[in-house]
Amino acid sequence: MTRAQLIIRLIKPALFLILLVPLALLVEQGFSDNLGANPVETITHQTGLWALRLLLLTLAITPLCKLTGVNELVRLRRMLGVYSFFYALLHFMTYAVLDHSFDVAAILLDVAKRPYVTVGFSVFLMLIPLAMTSTNGMIKRLGGKRWKRLHKLVYLCGLGGVIHYLWLVKADTFSPLNYLALFLLLMLFRLPARTQEKIKHLFRLTLPGRRSDTILKE
Repeated sequence: MTRAQLIIRLIKPALFLILLVPLALLVEQGFSDNLGANPVETITHQTGLWALRLLLLTLAITPLCKLTGVNELVRLRRMLGVYSFFYALLHFMTYAVLDHSFDVAAILLDVAKRPYVTVGFSVFLMLIPLAMTSTNGMIKRLGGKRWKRLHKLVYLCGLGGVIHYLWLVKADTFSPLNYLALFLLLMLFRLPARTQEKIKHLFRLTLPGRRSDTILKE
């Protein structure tokens, strides 16, 4: 069995089921009345967090392919992206229906008033065309170049998702800052090789003891 066949026949179906586990746990906690003092807040937080995690995991596929040489991993990227949208949709619907009773005026006022809601809502809107054009048929209809240009929105979605999380947290920013660091690291892999080398060189110069050693050598 080739690596491509292994991913298609075994890993992909297993991943499909695994990615449903967070939702299954939320449902189980709901039925067992174990969602905490504020169930809506718990559901909103968990679905949003999984949407962000899967979005960053989608962005991690290309670097993983480069680092491991296993290019067949790219076959998992579409599923991860669609699941990210799925959890983002659950996140938004929890906010809109359970938290705001689908009061459109109240939702729009909240979007305009709170910066973190503005960013989160913008990310959700950008994810919609990405999810809608994730099929092979839409790739052919749009054409490869236009499809690639459109799907570069995923970078803005990743940045927006991290900022949404960072601005939402009022006190302990350790977790969202870790997600921000991961996003920036994933973006570094997408820079041209020459730019990456310049960054590495600058980083070496800023290390303690390295700058003086380099100057002496020069």
